[in-house]
Amino acid sequence: MRKSAPKQERDTEGRMPLTEHLRELRNRLLKAVLAILVAVIIAMFFQARIFKFLMEPILSSVGCTNGATTMVNGRPCAEMVTSGLMSPFTIALKVSLMAGVLAATPVWLYQLWAFVAPGLHSKEKRYSLGFVALGVPLFLGGATLAYTILPETASIMLSFTPDDAKNLLPLDDYLDLITRMVIVFGLAFELPLLLILLNMTRVLSGKRMLGWWRGMVVGLTIFAAVATPGGDPISMLVLAAPLAILYFVACGFSLINDRRRNLGNPDRDLDDDEAADLDLTPEPINGTATVGSGRPELPAQSDGGHTDRLNGYDDVT
Repeated sequence: MRKSAPKQERDTEGRMPLTEHLRELRNRLLKAVLAILVAVIIAMFFQARIFKFLMEPILSSVGCTNGATTMVNGRPCAEMVTSGLMSPFTIALKVSLMAGVLAATPVWLYQLWAFVAPGLHSKEKRYSLGFVALGVPLFLGGATLAYTILPETASIMLSFTPDDAKNLLPLDDYLDLITRMVIVFGLAFELPLLLILLNMTRVLSGKRMLGWWRGMVVGLTIFAAVATPGGDPISMLVLAAPLAILYFVACGFSLINDRRRNLGNPDRDLDDDEAADLDLTPEPINGTATVGSGRPELPAQSDGGHTDRLNGYDDVT
C-alpha cells in the first residue's frame, strides 16, 4: 500500500516558494470572483429597483419634465434614450455588475488582505478584521460621494448646450460614467488603508510618509481634477479634500505605530545616517583570572623543552 506524503507544515512567518505564492494568489482571486458572481446573480433579480435608484439623481437635476425638451427651470435638460435592440439587456447587466461589485466589497477586500497577511507578524495579523471593517465603509463612502456630486456635474456639463439644441443622453454612456466614478472614487478612498498596510509591513515609515505631504496634496488635486468628469473646481475640491484628510489620518496612525514599535529600540532617536554609541567597556572572561595589567591569564602551556618563557608565554604569544 502506497503511503501518502506527509503534509508540509505552513511556515509560521509566512515564507513560501514562488509557486506557492502564485497558487495562493490564484485561490484568493477565485474566491473574490466567485463572491462577485454570486452577488451579481442576486442583483439581477433587483436590477429594476437598482436602476431606478441610479437614475433618480440625474433625472431630478437635468431630466426633461412637463413636456419640455430643451429647458427646465431656465437651464438645459436631457432625455434618457436607448439605442439598439440589445441595449436594454446590456444596461441590465451593467447595473447588476456594479451592484454585485459593491455588495461583494467585504469579500474581495478580505481576500486582498489575506494574501498579504502571511508576511506580517502574528500580532499584526489581528488587524485583518479591522482592515475589512474600515475598508468597506471607506469604499462605500467614496461611492456615495460620486453618487452625490454626479447631478451637479451633469448640470455643469449640460450648461454648454447651444441654444435650441436638444440633449439626448444615452443610458449606456450614463451608466458607464457612474460606474467609473463609483469605482474610481471608492478605490481612491482606500488610499489610507494602502498606506497603513505599507507601514505595517515595514515598507514605508510614518516619518517618510509625512515628508511627502506637499507632493501628495498636489497629486491628489490632480487626480481629483482628472477623476471628476466635469472638471469644475467644486467637484474637484469635493473629492480632493476628503482624500487629503484621509492621507493625513494615515500619516498620524503610521507615526503612532512606528513609535509603539520602536519603544524597545535604544537607537530609536537616532537619524538614519547617525551612528550609535559603542560600549567599549571590557568585560571579564568567565573562568579566567586577570593579571595586573588587566589582561586575562591563560592556562599554563607546556614549554616543549624551551625555558625562555615569561609567565608561561613565549615572545610570540
